[in-house]
Amino acid sequence: MGHAWRWIWLAAVAFTAQAGEARFTEVRYQGDDGGPVPTAAQYRNPILAGFYPDPSLVRAGDDFYLVNSSFGYFPGLPVFHSRNLVDWQQVGNAIDRPGQVELGPHELTRGLFAASISEHDGTFYITNTCFYCDRGNFVITTKQPAGPWSDPHWLGFEGIDPSLFFDRDGSAWVVNNGLPEGKLRYDGHRAIWLQQLDLKTMQMVGPRKVLVDAGADPAKNPEHVEGPHLFRHGDYYYLTAAEGGTGEQHAQMVYRSRAIFGPYEAWQDNPSLTQRDLDPARPDPVTSAGHAQFVELKDGSWWAVFLATRPYEGNHYNIGRETFLLPVHWEDGWPRVLAHGERVPVVAPRPALPRTPGIAPMSGPMAWRESFTGKQLPLAWVGINAPRSAWYATGRGGLRITPSATPLGEFAVGQPSYLGHRLQHHHATVEATVAVSGLTVGEHAGLALLQSERYFYALALARDGGTTTLGLWRRAGDEVPKQGVAIASVVLPEGATTARLRFRLDGAALRAEYAVGTGPWQALEGELDARLLSTQTAGGFIGATFGPYAWRDGENAGTL
Repeated sequence: MGHAWRWIWLAAVAFTAQAGEARFTEVRYQGDDGGPVPTAAQYRNPILAGFYPDPSLVRAGDDFYLVNSSFGYFPGLPVFHSRNLVDWQQVGNAIDRPGQVELGPHELTRGLFAASISEHDGTFYITNTCFYCDRGNFVITTKQPAGPWSDPHWLGFEGIDPSLFFDRDGSAWVVNNGLPEGKLRYDGHRAIWLQQLDLKTMQMVGPRKVLVDAGADPAKNPEHVEGPHLFRHGDYYYLTAAEGGTGEQHAQMVYRSRAIFGPYEAWQDNPSLTQRDLDPARPDPVTSAGHAQFVELKDGSWWAVFLATRPYEGNHYNIGRETFLLPVHWEDGWPRVLAHGERVPVVAPRPALPRTPGIAPMSGPMAWRESFTGKQLPLAWVGINAPRSAWYATGRGGLRITPSATPLGEFAVGQPSYLGHRLQHHHATVEATVAVSGLTVGEHAGLALLQSERYFYALALARDGGTTTLGLWRRAGDEVPKQGVAIASVVLPEGATTARLRFRLDGAALRAEYAVGTGPWQALEGELDARLLSTQTAGGFIGATFGPYAWRDGENAGTL
C-alpha cells in the first residue's frame, strides 16, 4: 500500500454516502492471449504483462527487485519483488505521496521515464528522470524496497535515463543519455555520459565525460542511444545501452573497457538483443526488444530483463511495452541475449531457483475481481497525477467517487476522477458494477478504457430526474468536447438500482455491453475499433488502463 494512498484515504474517512457521488461495488477482469502453455520446467514471456516498460533489476542476496516506468500515473514507479525472476509481486510504489515529485500539467505520456534500481551496503537507490518537470534527474533511497522512499535528491545534469553503478571500491557513478558534445550531426544524435556521485552529499562531483557518442557504429548515424547501465565482470567494465528508438528498430548494444572512463570498445557482433532483423510478416511477433539490464545470479549464471511489445495487427498494441526475461550467454568475453535472427521465445526454461507458491500471475491467463472493501487502495491501482483532494474512498460498500469537473480529456487544468488498472491482454473483458442512485443532473459515472487524454472510450450512466441513460463516449484525437463524443446510448428501465458495464476486447475489435441488475448482457455497440487505444494511433509511450470514472459537465460543473 503506497503511503500517498494511505494519506488520501485518511483524508477521505469523513466522505459519507450522499447525492453527488458515484458508487462502484465491483470491477472484474479476465484476459487470455493464448499461446503455448509452459511446462513445470518453463516460464512464460512476458513476465510482467501489460504496461510495465523500461524494466530495471537488482539482486540483493536471494531477493530480486524490479522497477518500471510509470509516466504521468500516480502512484509512480511500481516496485516488484521475486525470489526466482519469474514470479513477481508488487510490494510498493517508489513515488507514492503528494509533493514527492510534481508531475505537472503535462501529457500523460510525460512524467516519470526510465528508472534504474540498485543496492549498496543495505541501501536501495532509484535514479530516474521526471521528463518535462523543472528539475529533471533525481535519486531516491530506502532501506526497504517496499517503501517509503526518500524525497528526491536532484542531480542537476541534462539528459534522461540515469543509472547508478557501484564500483568494487564503493564509489558511485551515474551513466545517462544526454546531448553530445558540440553540434548535433543528425536528428536522434545522442551520447552516453558518466560522472561520479558523492553519496554523502548526493551531488555530482568530478569530471563529466562522454563514454559513447552516437552509438555502436557512429558512421551509420544510430538514433537515440539511451537506457545505459554499467557493471563489472572479470577485468572489464561493461556498458550496455539501447539504440534505434523504443519502436521496431530497438536494439541492445554492448561495450567494454578496462577503465571506467574508457575508451569503450563496441562489440563487433552487436546487437546483443534485437528483433528488428526478423521478417515483419512473421506470425505472433514480439517486437521492439531492447532497454535491457543484466544481473548475475549466485550460481554465476546471468539473466536479462528487457522491454518488448506484442502487436496484434501491424504495429498496433494496446497494452504498451512489457517486461520480458531471457538468459545471458557469454561468448569470448561478451554477453549475448539472443543470436541474430532468433525470436524472443514465448516459453523458455526457468532459472534454477525455487518456486514461490501463492503469487498471483502477472502474465498468461488470469481472472480477478476487486470489490474495494479494504481501507486502502490496492497497489496496482493508479490515478492521473498526485491526488489534490479526497475525491474517492474505499471500504464497506465499495468504492465511492466524487465526480470531477475535469474530464479525462482535460486533466491539464484539473484532476479527473479516474482510478485505473493496467490492461494486460489484447483479448480481455473488463467489467464494472455501478449504482444507479447517487448521481445528480449533469453527473456521469461508469467504466473507462484509457490510452491517453486524447484517445479513450467510456461507458457512463447519467440521471435526469427519474430517467437513467447509459452513454458510450469516445475521444479520438482532438475531438471536442474533451469528455468525448457520445456515439451510442440507451435508456435503462425505470427502477433499476445497479448496472453492469463492460468492454470486450478481441485484438482490433471492441464491444460495449451492459446489463441491468442481474439481468442478461445486452449489446450497446458491437463494432468499435480497439486500434484507437494503440500507441500506433495515439502516439506516446504508454499502454491502456481501465477503471471507474466519474465526471460532471454543463452548468452543473464545479471544482473539486
